[in-house]
Amino acid sequence: MHPSRLTESIQPRLPTDRTLGIGCVGAGFIMADCQLVAYRQHGLNPVAITSRTRTTASAVAARHGISSVVDSVEQVVAHPEVQVLDIAVPPDCQADMIRRAVRAPHRLRAILAQKPLGVDYREARELVQLCEDAGIVLAVNQNMRFDQSVHACHELIAMGTLGTPVLATIEMRAIPHWMPWQERQGWVTLRIMSIHHLDTFRYWLGEPERVFASVAPDPRTAQKFAHRDGIALYILEFPSGVRASSWDDVWSGPAREGSASDIGIRWRVEGTAGIARGTIGWPGYPDRVPSTIDYSTVHDNGEWHSPRWDSVWFPDAFIGPMAELMCALEQKRKPTINARDNLNTMALVDACYLSAAEHRAVSPEEITD
Repeated sequence: MHPSRLTESIQPRLPTDRTLGIGCVGAGFIMADCQLVAYRQHGLNPVAITSRTRTTASAVAARHGISSVVDSVEQVVAHPEVQVLDIAVPPDCQADMIRRAVRAPHRLRAILAQKPLGVDYREARELVQLCEDAGIVLAVNQNMRFDQSVHACHELIAMGTLGTPVLATIEMRAIPHWMPWQERQGWVTLRIMSIHHLDTFRYWLGEPERVFASVAPDPRTAQKFAHRDGIALYILEFPSGVRASSWDDVWSGPAREGSASDIGIRWRVEGTAGIARGTIGWPGYPDRVPSTIDYSTVHDNGEWHSPRWDSVWFPDAFIGPMAELMCALEQKRKPTINARDNLNTMALVDACYLSAAEHRAVSPEEITD
């Protein structure tokens, strides 16, 4: 694939009709600083918002020009213009929001939920069935798929530019800003960070047969609350023979304690006809650090192609999930991020927890059976 075509392919695909009313539940960082920023950049139409505190919702509404501030999810879905509900609340609160939205009188056609869809696979499956029974399209905001370099690599694989994939790796050395609600859960990396990488491997390579995971507490976070899955390492085996592995290191050395810092996320995909490597710019937030990709094939005389762009994952790529959902509604098809498909990502996360606990390889089918 020519570099110019690859750069063009990462541009967001937008619906023809951008007037569809969006109702917003939650007014924290993801909603206020990522989703609504991206929506306004591309002319989407958020019309109502609610949050745990009305003052927070009012401040976010004023910032993003949302006309209606209300006190509950029921009042959001009752708004006469709302047809799509955008939920951005902690994972242990999300199921209740979805259930309440479905039970309330509404004109909802679709819901965009955050990842993880539930606190585990079982809860996620219940939510998927609930929305299917109600005739509501449920999609999951697996936004790393819309990171510019991740999407570009998917295009190279899908077009056969790299030949048959042989090995894919992700190496994350980063110190996330953990949310207070994670202490309630007692889990850290697998359901918050690794879920992005596990879903990306599925996006690139399809469904794995088994996973072997090993976890250890993050020394820094362990001083705040007990958890098992701070540092997470895992290997995926696919039926085609391709292997994938990720090192999700949220300790990253004592950088906060005084040592030099070596922070970053790098990925790599090797195929029979080419190789692609990239970086993820997210750890540089709030600075605008674009993700990157370089690739070379057996036809390139040893040269690298290095397309570059100005857009970034946070917040620019957050237009991707909502736009994909709206395009799917418009085209009367399933969104690529539909929740039924996302159950396979949830099962893979749960398989990692089981693998780490029992020190053995686990098939996702053990979770889904």
